Amino acid sequence: MKEKELVEYIAKSLVDSPDKVFVKETHGGSVTVLELHVDQEDMGRVIGKDGRVANAIRTLLKVASGDHRVVLEIV
Repeated sequence: MKEKELVEYIAKSLVDSPDKVFVKETHGGSVTVLELHVDQEDMGRVIGKDGRVANAIRTLLKVASGDHRVVLEIV
């Protein structure tokens, strides 16, 4: 599973409005930037208390990407 699909799958399972979730992927050199867009009302669910959910998603991305660097931005 690619990083983009992984983030989309996780986010859609967390939010109340999965139809408003989309991920924009940008490649730049050795870094891939993933912008996660969710409904404003679901932002708290994706970020979590003290950013724990967002950090957990970033940790999973780090494991899934291997040597390639992936940055997750929640917009």
